[in-house]
Amino acid sequence: MTPNFQFLHPQFFWLFLIIPVILAWYYWTNNKSNTRLTLGNTEGFSKTTWKLKLKPLLPLLRILSISAMIVALAGPVSHSVTKKSKTNKGVDIVMAIDISASMLARDLSPNRLEQLKKVAVNFVNNRPNDRIGIVAYAGESFTKTPITSDKAIIVKTIRELNWGELEGGTAIGMGLGSAINRIKDSRAKSKVIILMTDGVNNSGFVDPTTAAEIAKEYGIKVYTIGIGTNGYAMFPVAKDIDGSLIFQNQPVEIDEALLKKIANETGGKYFRATTNSKLQQIFNEIDKMEKTVTEEIKYENFDAMYRKWIFIALGVLLLEFLLRKTVFRSFV
Repeated sequence: MTPNFQFLHPQFFWLFLIIPVILAWYYWTNNKSNTRLTLGNTEGFSKTTWKLKLKPLLPLLRILSISAMIVALAGPVSHSVTKKSKTNKGVDIVMAIDISASMLARDLSPNRLEQLKKVAVNFVNNRPNDRIGIVAYAGESFTKTPITSDKAIIVKTIRELNWGELEGGTAIGMGLGSAINRIKDSRAKSKVIILMTDGVNNSGFVDPTTAAEIAKEYGIKVYTIGIGTNGYAMFPVAKDIDGSLIFQNQPVEIDEALLKKIANETGGKYFRATTNSKLQQIFNEIDKMEKTVTEEIKYENFDAMYRKWIFIALGVLLLEFLLRKTVFRSFV
């Protein structure tokens, strides 16, 4: 909060135009009243020489007093603004992330999972007022982080996600079910699940359609994202002798019909991320659609400063009066 100085009635500054008139009047009257006297010896006047030299101080003090009064009339104030943000509508979000082996496919760079992690971290950092949880799933599902407002923990969890932690396969229904369990009792005004996968539901004991119906009952909106290019991509198919993955060009299969159905059933939206930039655009769009509503309260403070200038004007005028009646009494 930095104060700014301003004047409420700056038109009074036009009164400064009378200062040259006053100076001219003092100069004219002073010259008119002065008379020349020639003396052979000025020794007797030596004691009063300094008073004569300081005599012009009197009109200058009066002009200073008038100037201070003009500034006071202009209404000087110190203006400062304080802003406070109040969150009126929070959003609770659970991100259900597919970490099956197919997420290592290289149609996104360097692969689907690493690019998803990068974009997800940016998404989390851009939502300081929301609580977020992380669910990871493959052939089974697991809650990595319950809903929390601690962004450092969420970011750390996302960055540490890796394939091989869970049983192989893609259990979309179980991933969605775990996310629902984490967010269904939330008291937030808006409850959102972002479900990300690159395949078809081929394992688990929870039907994705049934899970979508449950989400709808709890008022949970589900955004679904299918990750993968159209056509073919390099997928990991085996491990070499040294433990490195062997990749092979295979067709990309994403159950878009299922993902669209889940999104439509819950009032969400389905997206297809075929490239790195497209994935980023998708998260940007979700970010805009699920904005936390905040109210900015602005306090304006005005501190009137004209009294100080009035006191200065009166003080200088009093000093001029006292000097005129004492030190310079014999010269006026």
